[in-house]
Amino acid sequence: MRSIITLTDLRSARLLSTGRVGLVPTMGYLHEGHLSLVRRAREECDHVVVSIFVNPTQFGPREDLSNYPRDLDRDLSLLEPLGVDLIWMPTAEIMYPPGFQTWVDVETITQPLEGTSRPGHFRGVTTVVAKLFNAVQPHSAYFGQKDAQQAAVIRQMTRDLNFPVEIVICPIVRESDGLAMSSRNVYLDPEQRKAATVLSRALQAAKEAYEEGERDADKIRGKMKEVLASEPLANVQYVSCADYDTLKELNTVTGKALLSMAVFIGKTRLIDNIVLE
Repeated sequence: MRSIITLTDLRSARLLSTGRVGLVPTMGYLHEGHLSLVRRAREECDHVVVSIFVNPTQFGPREDLSNYPRDLDRDLSLLEPLGVDLIWMPTAEIMYPPGFQTWVDVETITQPLEGTSRPGHFRGVTTVVAKLFNAVQPHSAYFGQKDAQQAAVIRQMTRDLNFPVEIVICPIVRESDGLAMSSRNVYLDPEQRKAATVLSRALQAAKEAYEEGERDADKIRGKMKEVLASEPLANVQYVSCADYDTLKELNTVTGKALLSMAVFIGKTRLIDNIVLE
């Protein structure tokens, strides 16, 4: 496993990589969700590249970039046994050199849900992912279903810009009590950690209603809100029942749909989702 920083070293290493190359983009502070992406990439590709970069342009003015959890030594120790070929750890100056002024901006699909709550967030995401694709030139890139809107936006960007990259979306990895794994879970105190399971419980209740025949999207959203309202520590930002591809809110569920939510537990903002097939 080789760790590099500069673009020059990355390009030199990439020229030596024959066969299928898989990219796993991360912001570090890795957990089992990230590692599941690496394992999937290892199964499907001849070479695996993991990027670790806390991208400043996807943080809003009220989001504390400096407090985002980081532990590079731990990240490297977790990746070492997984057969990763290359870890790219660019600096902010490499990714956004002085005078930087070029952005990738996906329009309609970025506007609802996270786009409403975090204006400018997806412009930062799509710009950095486009730069990662250009730098690494992977055949496949691996993302988690937990960031469902991000996955949809990246699929759209990849189609629109004709990137020759297969986008592979991998299942959410959950704790034994249902909480979706997230780097931000570290911020939860024991009481908040217990309360945070309300997100997965709300999604499960809505899924059960769907499986019992409910197709009215308002009633499905209502089922999620009902469960969330039972937890005093939960401050709901949004609850959604939307078309899986367009993310437009539904009146009736007739095809593949995405149930998603953003909820504050204390000061920690958590997201979760489930897909209705």
